[in-house]
Amino acid sequence: MSRKKIPLQVIEGLEITTLAAEGKAMGRWNDMVVFVPMTVPGDVVDVRIRNKRRRFMEGSVERFVKRSPLREEPFCSHFGVCGGCKWQNLPYDEQLKFKRDQVRDQLTRIGKIELPEIAPCLGSKQTRFYRNKLEFTFADRRWMTYEEIAAGGDIVPGPALGFHIPNMFDKVLDIERCWLQADPSNDIRLETRRFCLENGYSFHNARSHQGLMRNMIVRTASTGEKMVIVVFNEEDKPRIEALLDHLAGRFPEITSLMYVVNTKLNDSVADLEAVCYRGKDHIIEQMEGLSFRVGPKSFYQTNSEQAYELYKVAREVAALTPGDTLYDLYTGTGTIANFCAARCRKVVGIEYVPEAIEDAKVNSLINGINNTVFFAGDMKRVLDDQFIAQNGRPDVIILDPPRAGVDEPVIEVIRRAAPKRMVYVSCNPATQARDLALLDADYRVTAVQPVDMFPHTHHVENVVALERRSGQ
Repeated sequence: MSRKKIPLQVIEGLEITTLAAEGKAMGRWNDMVVFVPMTVPGDVVDVRIRNKRRRFMEGSVERFVKRSPLREEPFCSHFGVCGGCKWQNLPYDEQLKFKRDQVRDQLTRIGKIELPEIAPCLGSKQTRFYRNKLEFTFADRRWMTYEEIAAGGDIVPGPALGFHIPNMFDKVLDIERCWLQADPSNDIRLETRRFCLENGYSFHNARSHQGLMRNMIVRTASTGEKMVIVVFNEEDKPRIEALLDHLAGRFPEITSLMYVVNTKLNDSVADLEAVCYRGKDHIIEQMEGLSFRVGPKSFYQTNSEQAYELYKVAREVAALTPGDTLYDLYTGTGTIANFCAARCRKVVGIEYVPEAIEDAKVNSLINGINNTVFFAGDMKRVLDDQFIAQNGRPDVIILDPPRAGVDEPVIEVIRRAAPKRMVYVSCNPATQARDLALLDADYRVTAVQPVDMFPHTHHVENVVALERRSGQ
Protein backbone atom coordinates (compact mmCIF):
# COMPACT_ATOMS: atom_id res chain seq x y z
CA MET A 1 0.00 0.00 0.00
CA SER A 2 1.51 3.33 -1.07
CA ARG A 3 1.75 6.19 1.37
CA LYS A 4 -0.22 9.33 0.60
CA LYS A 5 2.10 12.19 -0.37
CA ILE A 6 1.60 15.20 1.89
CA PRO A 7 1.66 18.46 -0.11
CA LEU A 8 4.31 21.01 0.81
CA GLN A 9 2.94 23.87 2.90
CA VAL A 10 2.83 27.41 1.53
CA ILE A 11 2.99 30.34 3.95
CA GLU A 12 1.49 33.46 2.44
CA GLY A 13 2.64 37.01 3.08
CA LEU A 14 5.67 36.27 5.25
CA GLU A 15 7.67 39.40 6.09
CA ILE A 16 11.44 38.96 6.11
CA THR A 17 12.62 40.84 9.19
CA THR A 18 16.35 40.22 9.52
CA LEU A 19 19.41 38.44 8.22
CA ALA A 20 20.56 35.29 9.97
CA ALA A 21 23.67 33.14 10.27
CA GLU A 22 25.38 31.66 7.20
CA GLY A 23 23.92 34.20 4.82
CA LYS A 24 20.28 33.28 5.38
CA ALA A 25 17.36 35.66 5.87
CA MET A 26 14.41 34.98 8.14
CA GLY A 27 10.93 35.91 9.21
CA ARG A 28 8.51 34.60 11.86
CA TRP A 29 5.27 32.72 11.37
CA ASN A 30 3.20 31.82 14.45
CA ASP A 31 6.30 32.37 16.64
CA MET A 32 8.33 29.96 14.54
CA VAL A 33 11.46 31.05 12.66
CA VAL A 34 11.30 30.59 8.88
CA PHE A 35 14.57 30.75 6.91
CA VAL A 36 14.22 31.90 3.29
CA PRO A 37 17.29 32.22 1.01
CA MET A 38 17.65 34.96 -1.62
CA THR A 39 15.53 37.41 0.38
CA VAL A 40 16.42 40.60 2.26
CA PRO A 41 14.81 42.41 5.22
CA GLY A 42 11.65 44.16 4.08
CA ASP A 43 10.65 41.57 1.48
CA VAL A 44 7.14 40.13 1.83
CA VAL A 45 6.92 36.71 0.20
CA ASP A 46 4.83 33.59 -0.21
CA VAL A 47 7.10 30.75 0.93
CA ARG A 48 6.94 27.07 0.01
CA ILE A 49 8.20 25.12 3.01
CA ARG A 50 10.79 22.49 2.09
CA ASN A 51 11.95 21.45 5.54
CA LYS A 52 10.08 21.58 8.85
CA ARG A 53 11.74 21.04 12.22
CA ARG A 54 10.55 21.47 15.79
CA ARG A 55 11.92 24.99 16.18
CA PHE A 56 12.27 26.30 12.64
CA MET A 57 11.29 25.83 9.01
CA GLU A 58 13.14 26.36 5.75
CA GLY A 59 11.57 27.29 2.45
CA SER A 60 11.94 28.97 -0.92
CA VAL A 61 10.19 31.96 -2.44
CA GLU A 62 7.01 31.01 -4.28
CA ARG A 63 6.06 34.62 -5.05
CA PHE A 64 7.19 38.12 -4.12
CA VAL A 65 4.21 39.99 -2.65
CA LYS A 66 6.32 43.09 -2.00
CA ARG A 67 9.98 43.75 -2.70
CA SER A 68 12.07 45.48 -0.05
CA PRO A 69 13.32 49.02 -0.74
CA LEU A 70 16.72 47.72 0.43
CA ARG A 71 16.92 45.22 -2.41
CA GLU A 72 19.62 45.67 -5.06
CA GLU A 73 19.86 44.03 -8.47
CA PRO A 74 22.52 41.28 -8.42
CA PHE A 75 25.32 41.93 -10.89
CA CYS A 76 26.27 38.29 -11.57
CA SER A 77 24.31 36.07 -13.95
CA HIS A 78 25.09 33.06 -11.71
CA PHE A 79 23.61 34.66 -8.58
CA GLY A 80 21.47 32.27 -6.59
CA VAL A 81 22.81 29.15 -8.30
CA CYS A 82 26.56 28.84 -7.69
CA GLY A 83 26.16 29.50 -3.95
CA GLY A 84 28.73 32.27 -3.68
CA CYS A 85 28.19 36.01 -3.12
CA LYS A 86 24.77 35.45 -1.53
CA TRP A 87 24.37 39.10 -0.53
CA GLN A 88 24.65 40.69 -3.96
CA ASN A 89 20.99 41.66 -3.53
CA LEU A 90 21.80 43.73 -0.42
CA PRO A 91 23.51 47.19 -0.40
CA TYR A 92 27.09 46.99 0.84
CA ASP A 93 26.49 49.35 3.78
CA GLU A 94 23.74 47.02 5.00
CA GLN A 95 26.09 44.05 4.69
CA LEU A 96 28.60 45.80 6.93
CA LYS A 97 25.94 46.63 9.53
CA PHE A 98 24.86 43.01 9.76
CA LYS A 99 28.43 41.74 10.02
CA ARG A 100 28.94 44.02 13.01
CA ASP A 101 25.65 42.78 14.51
CA GLN A 102 26.72 39.19 13.87
CA VAL A 103 29.97 39.72 15.80
CA ARG A 104 28.13 41.42 18.68
CA ASP A 105 25.54 38.63 18.87
CA GLN A 106 28.05 35.79 18.90
CA LEU A 107 30.49 37.35 21.35
CA THR A 108 27.62 38.24 23.70
CA ARG A 109 25.45 35.13 23.36
CA ILE A 110 28.23 32.52 23.24
CA GLY A 111 31.05 34.27 25.10
CA LYS A 112 28.89 35.93 27.77
CA ILE A 113 31.73 38.34 28.52
CA GLU A 114 31.94 42.06 29.11
CA LEU A 115 32.64 43.92 25.86
CA PRO A 116 33.58 47.47 24.90
CA GLU A 117 31.69 49.24 22.12
CA ILE A 118 32.17 47.21 18.93
CA ALA A 119 33.63 49.30 16.13
CA PRO A 120 31.81 49.54 12.78
CA CYS A 121 32.87 46.80 10.36
CA LEU A 122 35.83 47.96 8.28
CA GLY A 123 34.68 47.74 4.67
CA SER A 124 36.68 46.58 1.67
CA LYS A 125 37.53 49.26 -0.90
CA GLN A 126 37.14 46.64 -3.62
CA THR A 127 33.84 44.77 -3.53
CA ARG A 128 34.33 43.06 -6.90
CA PHE A 129 37.40 41.28 -8.27
CA TYR A 130 38.93 41.31 -4.79
CA ARG A 131 40.11 37.69 -4.50
CA ASN A 132 43.67 36.65 -5.32
CA LYS A 133 42.90 32.92 -5.46
CA LEU A 134 40.13 30.83 -7.00
CA GLU A 135 39.82 27.08 -7.48
CA PHE A 136 37.71 25.68 -10.30
CA THR A 137 36.50 22.11 -10.81
CA PHE A 138 36.06 20.11 -14.02
CA ALA A 139 33.00 17.87 -14.37
CA ASP A 140 31.87 15.63 -17.22
CA ARG A 141 28.26 16.85 -16.91
CA ARG A 142 27.35 20.40 -15.99
CA TRP A 143 24.70 21.33 -13.46
CA MET A 144 21.46 22.33 -15.20
CA THR A 145 19.48 25.08 -13.48
CA TYR A 146 15.86 24.62 -12.50
CA GLU A 147 14.94 27.40 -14.94
CA GLU A 148 16.56 25.52 -17.82
CA ILE A 149 14.72 22.33 -16.97
CA ALA A 150 11.39 24.13 -16.53
CA ALA A 151 11.80 25.87 -19.91
CA GLY A 152 12.10 22.50 -21.67
CA GLY A 153 13.45 22.29 -25.19
CA ASP A 154 16.83 20.91 -26.17
CA ILE A 155 19.17 20.88 -23.16
CA VAL A 156 22.82 20.06 -23.67
CA PRO A 157 24.27 18.63 -20.44
CA GLY A 158 27.86 19.10 -21.59
CA PRO A 159 31.03 19.29 -19.48
CA ALA A 160 31.66 22.08 -16.96
CA LEU A 161 34.52 24.07 -15.53
CA GLY A 162 33.35 26.11 -12.58
CA PHE A 163 32.18 25.90 -8.97
CA HIS A 164 30.53 23.16 -6.94
CA ILE A 165 26.83 23.55 -6.23
CA PRO A 166 26.52 24.01 -2.42
CA ASN A 167 26.49 20.71 -0.51
CA MET A 168 26.87 18.65 -3.72
CA PHE A 169 30.38 17.27 -4.17
CA ASP A 170 29.67 15.89 -7.65
CA LYS A 171 27.62 18.78 -9.12
CA VAL A 172 29.47 21.62 -10.87
CA LEU A 173 28.03 24.80 -12.36
CA ASP A 174 29.71 25.90 -15.60
CA ILE A 175 30.86 29.50 -15.03
CA GLU A 176 30.89 32.03 -17.84
CA ARG A 177 31.96 35.14 -15.91
CA CYS A 178 32.98 35.33 -12.27
CA TRP A 179 33.24 38.73 -10.55
CA LEU A 180 35.58 37.58 -7.78
CA GLN A 181 38.99 37.63 -9.47
CA ALA A 182 40.49 40.18 -11.83
CA ASP A 183 41.49 39.50 -15.42
CA PRO A 184 42.84 37.37 -16.91
CA SER A 185 41.25 34.80 -14.55
CA ASN A 186 38.04 34.43 -16.55
CA ASP A 187 39.91 34.28 -19.86
CA ILE A 188 42.31 31.60 -18.59
CA ARG A 189 39.44 29.42 -17.37
CA LEU A 190 37.38 29.80 -20.54
CA GLU A 191 40.37 29.18 -22.83
CA THR A 192 41.30 26.06 -20.84
CA ARG A 193 37.75 24.76 -21.19
CA ARG A 194 37.66 25.52 -24.93
CA PHE A 195 41.03 23.87 -25.64
CA CYS A 196 40.13 20.74 -23.68
CA LEU A 197 36.75 20.34 -25.40
CA GLU A 198 38.13 20.93 -28.90
CA ASN A 199 40.94 18.43 -28.35
CA GLY A 200 38.88 15.66 -26.80
CA TYR A 201 40.17 15.89 -23.22
CA SER A 202 37.91 14.00 -20.80
CA PHE A 203 36.50 15.85 -17.79
CA HIS A 204 36.47 14.25 -14.34
CA ASN A 205 33.52 12.35 -12.89
CA ALA A 206 33.59 12.58 -9.08
CA ARG A 207 31.67 9.32 -8.62
CA SER A 208 33.50 7.05 -11.04
CA HIS A 209 36.83 8.94 -10.70
CA GLN A 210 37.35 8.77 -14.44
CA GLY A 211 38.40 11.69 -16.64
CA LEU A 212 41.71 13.49 -17.11
CA MET A 213 40.84 17.08 -16.19
CA ARG A 214 40.23 17.55 -12.48
CA ASN A 215 40.87 21.05 -11.03
CA MET A 216 42.47 24.38 -11.83
CA ILE A 217 43.76 27.02 -9.40
CA VAL A 218 44.43 30.63 -10.44
CA ARG A 219 46.37 32.95 -8.14
CA THR A 220 46.90 36.66 -8.92
CA ALA A 221 49.22 38.84 -6.81
CA SER A 222 49.05 42.55 -6.10
CA THR A 223 52.43 42.79 -7.87
CA GLY A 224 50.82 41.63 -11.13
CA GLU A 225 52.36 38.15 -10.98
CA LYS A 226 50.10 35.21 -11.79
CA MET A 227 50.17 31.49 -10.97
CA VAL A 228 48.13 28.78 -12.70
CA ILE A 229 48.03 25.21 -11.34
CA VAL A 230 46.25 22.52 -13.37
CA VAL A 231 45.35 19.27 -11.60
CA PHE A 232 45.12 16.12 -13.72
CA ASN A 233 43.67 12.73 -12.79
CA GLU A 234 46.41 10.72 -14.54
CA GLU A 235 49.99 11.05 -15.79
CA ASP A 236 49.15 11.64 -19.48
CA LYS A 237 52.32 13.54 -20.42
CA PRO A 238 51.44 14.32 -24.07
CA ARG A 239 48.07 15.86 -23.17
CA ILE A 240 49.44 17.61 -20.07
CA GLU A 241 52.25 19.21 -22.06
CA ALA A 242 49.98 20.16 -24.97
CA LEU A 243 47.58 22.03 -22.68
CA LEU A 244 50.30 23.75 -20.66
CA ASP A 245 52.21 24.77 -23.81
CA HIS A 246 49.01 26.25 -25.19
CA LEU A 247 48.31 28.23 -21.98
CA ALA A 248 51.90 29.49 -21.85
CA GLY A 249 51.66 30.72 -25.44
CA ARG A 250 48.18 32.19 -25.08
CA PHE A 251 48.89 33.91 -21.74
CA PRO A 252 52.56 34.96 -21.59
CA GLU A 253 51.75 37.01 -18.47
CA ILE A 254 51.54 33.78 -16.41
CA THR A 255 54.53 34.00 -14.05
CA SER A 256 54.28 30.49 -12.65
CA LEU A 257 52.70 27.60 -14.60
CA MET A 258 52.45 24.38 -12.61
CA TYR A 259 50.65 21.04 -12.59
CA VAL A 260 49.73 18.29 -10.15
CA VAL A 261 48.75 14.68 -10.83
CA ASN A 262 46.09 13.61 -8.32
CA THR A 263 44.79 10.03 -8.56
CA LYS A 264 43.29 10.05 -5.04
CA LEU A 265 39.59 9.91 -4.26
CA ASN A 266 39.64 13.44 -2.79
CA ASP A 267 40.65 16.80 -4.25
CA SER A 268 43.28 17.71 -1.64
CA VAL A 269 46.72 18.30 -3.18
CA ALA A 270 48.56 19.38 -0.02
CA ASP A 271 50.41 16.05 0.11
CA LEU A 272 51.20 15.91 -3.62
CA GLU A 273 54.08 17.30 -5.67
CA ALA A 274 53.40 20.49 -7.59
CA VAL A 275 55.58 20.40 -10.72
CA CYS A 276 56.83 23.73 -12.09
CA TYR A 277 56.35 23.51 -15.87
CA ARG A 278 57.15 27.10 -16.90
CA GLY A 279 58.45 30.14 -15.04
CA LYS A 280 59.02 30.36 -11.27
CA ASP A 281 57.70 27.99 -8.62
CA HIS A 282 56.19 30.94 -6.72
CA ILE A 283 54.77 34.42 -7.08
CA ILE A 284 55.52 37.50 -4.96
CA GLU A 285 53.02 39.52 -2.94
CA GLN A 286 53.97 42.89 -1.46
CA MET A 287 52.70 44.71 1.59
CA GLU A 288 54.07 47.93 3.09
CA GLY A 289 57.42 47.49 1.34
CA LEU A 290 57.75 43.84 2.38
CA SER A 291 57.79 41.00 -0.13
CA PHE A 292 56.11 37.66 0.52
CA ARG A 293 56.83 34.49 -1.41
CA VAL A 294 53.62 32.56 -2.24
CA GLY A 295 54.05 28.99 -3.43
CA PRO A 296 51.42 26.58 -4.81
CA LYS A 297 50.51 25.36 -1.30
CA SER A 298 51.05 28.61 0.61
CA PHE A 299 48.28 30.24 2.59
CA TYR A 300 47.93 33.95 1.94
CA GLN A 301 44.85 36.01 2.79
CA THR A 302 42.67 35.90 -0.32
CA ASN A 303 41.87 39.62 -0.32
CA SER A 304 45.34 41.18 -0.60
CA GLU A 305 44.33 44.82 -0.21
CA GLN A 306 42.06 44.16 2.76
CA ALA A 307 44.63 41.85 4.36
CA TYR A 308 46.85 44.91 4.70
CA GLU A 309 44.06 46.72 6.56
CA LEU A 310 43.47 43.67 8.77
CA TYR A 311 47.14 43.35 9.70
CA LYS A 312 47.41 47.08 10.40
CA VAL A 313 44.54 46.77 12.88
CA ALA A 314 46.18 43.74 14.55
CA ARG A 315 49.55 45.49 14.78
CA GLU A 316 48.05 48.68 16.16
CA VAL A 317 46.07 47.03 18.96
CA ALA A 318 49.07 44.81 19.83
CA ALA A 319 50.78 48.03 20.99
CA LEU A 320 54.24 46.53 20.53
CA THR A 321 57.29 48.13 22.12
CA PRO A 322 60.98 47.69 21.10
CA GLY A 323 61.73 45.32 23.99
CA ASP A 324 58.76 42.98 23.45
CA THR A 325 58.88 39.30 22.57
CA LEU A 326 55.94 38.50 20.27
CA TYR A 327 54.51 35.02 19.71
CA ASP A 328 52.61 34.68 16.42
CA LEU A 329 50.58 31.49 16.78
CA TYR A 330 49.18 29.85 13.62
CA THR A 331 51.62 32.04 11.71
CA GLY A 332 51.03 30.49 8.27
CA THR A 333 53.73 31.84 5.94
CA GLY A 334 54.78 34.36 8.57
CA THR A 335 52.92 37.33 7.12
CA ILE A 336 51.87 38.83 10.46
CA ALA A 337 55.18 37.87 12.09
CA ASN A 338 57.26 39.64 9.46
CA PHE A 339 54.81 42.54 9.29
CA CYS A 340 55.27 43.17 13.03
CA ALA A 341 58.98 42.31 13.37
CA ALA A 342 60.24 45.89 13.10
CA ARG A 343 58.14 46.95 16.11
CA CYS A 344 59.54 44.45 18.65
CA ARG A 345 62.70 42.67 19.83
CA LYS A 346 61.86 39.10 18.77
CA VAL A 347 59.06 37.17 17.00
CA VAL A 348 58.39 33.46 17.53
CA GLY A 349 56.08 31.89 14.91
CA ILE A 350 54.43 28.46 15.09
CA GLU A 351 52.48 26.75 12.30
CA TYR A 352 51.26 23.21 11.60
CA VAL A 353 52.22 23.09 7.88
CA PRO A 354 56.00 22.55 7.34
CA GLU A 355 55.94 24.06 3.82
CA ALA A 356 54.37 27.23 5.22
CA ILE A 357 57.12 27.53 7.82
CA GLU A 358 59.76 27.21 5.11
CA ASP A 359 58.01 30.05 3.25
CA ALA A 360 57.97 32.09 6.49
CA LYS A 361 61.74 31.66 6.87
CA VAL A 362 62.31 32.65 3.24
CA ASN A 363 60.06 35.69 3.69
CA SER A 364 62.20 36.85 6.61
CA LEU A 365 65.35 36.25 4.59
CA ILE A 366 64.30 38.14 1.46
CA ASN A 367 63.18 41.11 3.58
CA GLY A 368 66.37 41.22 5.64
CA ILE A 369 64.48 40.44 8.85
CA ASN A 370 66.70 38.70 11.39
CA ASN A 371 64.67 38.76 14.61
CA THR A 372 62.18 36.00 13.72
CA VAL A 373 62.28 32.26 14.46
CA PHE A 374 59.75 29.75 13.16
CA PHE A 375 58.71 26.26 14.25
CA ALA A 376 56.54 23.67 12.50
CA GLY A 377 54.24 21.25 14.29
CA ASP A 378 50.88 20.68 15.96
CA MET A 379 50.27 23.67 18.24
CA LYS A 380 49.18 21.41 21.13
CA ARG A 381 52.51 19.59 21.01
CA VAL A 382 54.89 22.42 20.16
CA LEU A 383 53.64 25.12 22.51
CA ASP A 384 54.25 23.94 26.06
CA ASP A 385 55.94 25.28 29.17
CA GLN A 386 59.34 23.93 28.11
CA PHE A 387 59.08 25.64 24.70
CA ILE A 388 58.33 28.96 26.39
CA ALA A 389 61.25 28.50 28.78
CA GLN A 390 63.58 27.92 25.81
CA ASN A 391 62.28 30.74 23.58
CA GLY A 392 61.40 33.37 26.14
CA ARG A 393 58.14 34.34 27.79
CA PRO A 394 55.90 36.28 25.38
CA ASP A 395 55.03 39.87 26.21
CA VAL A 396 52.41 39.84 23.44
CA ILE A 397 50.65 36.98 21.62
CA ILE A 398 48.83 37.23 18.30
CA LEU A 399 46.47 34.35 17.55
CA ASP A 400 45.09 33.72 14.06
CA PRO A 401 43.73 30.15 14.28
CA PRO A 402 41.65 28.19 11.74
CA ARG A 403 37.84 28.23 11.94
CA ALA A 404 37.80 25.60 14.69
CA GLY A 405 39.52 28.04 17.04
CA VAL A 406 42.17 27.36 19.68
CA ASP A 407 42.50 23.98 21.40
CA GLU A 408 41.88 24.19 25.15
CA PRO A 409 45.34 22.81 26.10
CA VAL A 410 46.90 25.67 24.09
CA ILE A 411 44.75 28.19 25.97
CA GLU A 412 45.99 26.76 29.27
CA VAL A 413 49.63 27.16 28.18
CA ILE A 414 48.88 30.75 27.13
CA ARG A 415 47.33 31.51 30.52
CA ARG A 416 50.41 30.18 32.31
CA ALA A 417 52.70 32.19 30.00
CA ALA A 418 50.73 35.28 31.08
CA PRO A 419 51.49 37.75 28.25
CA LYS A 420 50.61 41.38 28.97
CA ARG A 421 48.48 41.69 25.84
CA MET A 422 46.94 39.46 23.21
CA VAL A 423 45.35 39.98 19.81
CA TYR A 424 42.91 37.32 18.62
CA VAL A 425 42.21 37.41 14.86
CA SER A 426 39.38 35.10 13.86
CA CYS A 427 37.43 34.11 10.76
CA ASN A 428 34.76 32.54 12.98
CA PRO A 429 33.38 34.80 15.76
CA ALA A 430 31.47 31.83 17.25
CA THR A 431 34.59 29.82 18.14
CA GLN A 432 36.37 33.06 19.01
CA ALA A 433 33.63 33.78 21.56
CA ARG A 434 34.05 30.32 23.09
CA ASP A 435 37.81 30.87 23.48
CA LEU A 436 37.40 34.37 24.89
CA ALA A 437 35.16 32.93 27.60
CA LEU A 438 37.99 30.57 28.60
CA LEU A 439 40.40 33.51 28.81
CA ASP A 440 37.99 35.85 30.60
CA ALA A 441 39.21 35.13 34.13
CA ASP A 442 42.66 36.47 33.24
CA TYR A 443 42.03 38.88 30.36
CA ARG A 444 39.57 41.62 29.59
CA VAL A 445 38.57 42.63 26.07
CA THR A 446 39.67 46.19 25.28
CA ALA A 447 38.74 46.51 21.59
CA VAL A 448 36.67 44.69 18.97
CA GLN A 449 37.13 45.49 15.25
CA PRO A 450 35.26 43.48 12.59
CA VAL A 451 36.93 43.54 9.16
CA ASP A 452 35.18 42.58 5.92
CA MET A 453 37.47 40.39 3.82
CA PHE A 454 34.70 38.86 1.69
CA PRO A 455 32.12 41.34 0.33
CA HIS A 456 28.70 39.96 -0.66
CA THR A 457 29.13 36.99 1.70
CA HIS A 458 28.21 36.47 5.36
CA HIS A 459 31.85 35.81 6.33
CA VAL A 460 33.62 38.28 8.58
CA GLU A 461 37.06 38.52 10.18
CA ASN A 462 37.17 39.87 13.72
CA VAL A 463 40.07 41.36 15.65
CA VAL A 464 39.85 41.35 19.46
CA ALA A 465 42.41 43.03 21.72
CA LEU A 466 42.88 41.62 25.22
CA GLU A 467 44.74 42.99 28.22
CA ARG A 468 45.81 41.07 31.31
CA ARG A 469 43.63 41.94 34.29
CA SER A 470 45.38 43.77 37.12
CA GLY A 471 46.34 41.46 39.95
CA GLN A 472 46.53 38.41 37.72
